[in-house]
Amino acid sequence: MQLTKAEEQVMQYLWKIGEGSVQEVRDCFQEPKPSRTTVSTMIRILETKGFIDHKANGRVFTYYPAVKKEDYSKHQLFGMLKNYFNNSFASMASFFAKESDMSIREMEMLLEDTKKELKKRDETHSEKQTE
Repeated sequence: MQLTKAEEQVMQYLWKIGEGSVQEVRDCFQEPKPSRTTVSTMIRILETKGFIDHKANGRVFTYYPAVKKEDYSKHQLFGMLKNYFNNSFASMASFFAKESDMSIREMEMLLEDTKKELKKRDETHSEKQTE
């Protein structure tokens, strides 16, 4: 599910602080801060969408992410891959390499890191199959 820019900003703050009241989330914003009512409304919308949950402490609600940042990031990344790069990771990597003006050395390091991660994943997958 796609979030608006404002909703995503609230989520970024909640992921950063872990949990908090409406006021604590509002305190994360830079000046000029949105009104307490605006932050409260965004939090209620995010809760309805299933991104945030809460626990009650008397009359004060403490909100916390119901979706992990990594899961949301993965969803967004694969959506971008599908919608803008025809599901081609190579096209996306090439685009970002050009746009960020990566050096050949940086690309080689990225490739090496990726190989290491894939090797770890394959080893973990193999271990689970033999159990």
